[in-house]
Amino acid sequence: MSVTSRYRDAWESFWNEAPEGQGAVFWDAEPMLTAGRHLAHFEPHLTDPGLPMIDLGCGNGTQTRYLADRFPHVVGADLSAAALDHARHADPAGQAAYRQLDAADKAEAETLHAELGDANVYVRGVLHQCEPHDRQPLADALAALVGERGRAFLVELSQAAKTVLTGMAQGPEGPPAKLAPVFRHGLTPGAVPDEAVPEYLRVAGLTVLASGELPLITSEYTPDGTRIELPSTWVVAGRIP
Repeated sequence: MSVTSRYRDAWESFWNEAPEGQGAVFWDAEPMLTAGRHLAHFEPHLTDPGLPMIDLGCGNGTQTRYLADRFPHVVGADLSAAALDHARHADPAGQAAYRQLDAADKAEAETLHAELGDANVYVRGVLHQCEPHDRQPLADALAALVGERGRAFLVELSQAAKTVLTGMAQGPEGPPAKLAPVFRHGLTPGAVPDEAVPEYLRVAGLTVLASGELPLITSEYTPDGTRIELPSTWVVAGRIP
């Protein structure tokens, strides 16, 4: 199973239009405020920090490069070829490797696992952007990448975030400048029930080892200069022998 062509085309057109440079898109906040905060919760659960680290849904690679400063072998994976072009352009030294991957296709994940072996996987805001029928296949692919020794860290918007986003989109001024392209390209986040995320992982054969709440910090501000933060939840999952 793989993602629909509409979904793939939407991401391709979004990244083709996206400006170069860190912070140019809505969710591309500074790594110390995103991956840095997430690693504080993720790293204590890594049974083997030396495993390859996959940034699944890496986009333009801002968080990938941050991870590559801290782990020996980092792979940024994304559905969009245009996103990977941004990521490679921003990483001329080749700190990380980059790979096009349909994360809803378990066969593609199994191929990557055959190349890398078990991996730790960082997933920020991918599940809620999936079509509903792609969410369990994505969790299944995640389990294939993790294997027996790896760990997965997912951070996803809470249900409450959709209300916040909808309110911004319907405001008198319209959506903020960096949020508008997300809606224009048909990438409106879906509301994944908070309790559904651990269930997708459980069905995929993974055990939730830890979870919590943490704001998803964006690169956009309200007219009064307040940084936009969205309610989100995080989970660490893996296989327990």
